[in-house]
Amino acid sequence: MYNINMILIVGLGNPEDKYENTPHNVGFKTIDLYKERFNFPEFSVFKSALISKKNNVILIKPQTYMNNSGIPIKQIVSYYKIKINDIWVVHDENKLELGELEINKNIPALGHNGIKSIIERLGTQDFIRFRIGINNKEKHDLMDYVLKPFSKKEQEIINDVICKTTFAIDEAIQNGVEQAMLKFNIKQ
Repeated sequence: MYNINMILIVGLGNPEDKYENTPHNVGFKTIDLYKERFNFPEFSVFKSALISKKNNVILIKPQTYMNNSGIPIKQIVSYYKIKINDIWVVHDENKLELGELEINKNIPALGHNGIKSIIERLGTQDFIRFRIGINNKEKHDLMDYVLKPFSKKEQEIINDVICKTTFAIDEAIQNGVEQAMLKFNIKQ
């Protein structure tokens, strides 16, 4: 494996079932698929998050609401002494078109309240982000849009990018984040 440090892979979302297939929960969905695809153990509750650990990789889904995601992340980062470069956050991004994936580092929250919470708690924005595009180009109230289920067509597009994101995460683990950026940061 490329990286022998502990890697924390965080999927952002909201914990209630009613939010399961909404734009704000693409991070949770990605973590769930990654856990299944790469045979991680079942989740257990730890520090206000669902956590699954295998070798040097920890998957978490914060169980606070999106706006407080930074609280359990900071607790887990402190507990495991995880380096900032080894914190990877998967989340929805309205600044990207529906179905796009971009892997970035050291960028501002760009209006995303979950990311704002993480930046506030960690005191830095210098962590890795797997940003999944949710912008369907229609005019809508963003707060309302991110909490409503996807349409059937949107869900198909999102399912494809979630699958792609799991492979991007694996590429980053195996060959480094920069290699994953080169391979996956291509507009399709």
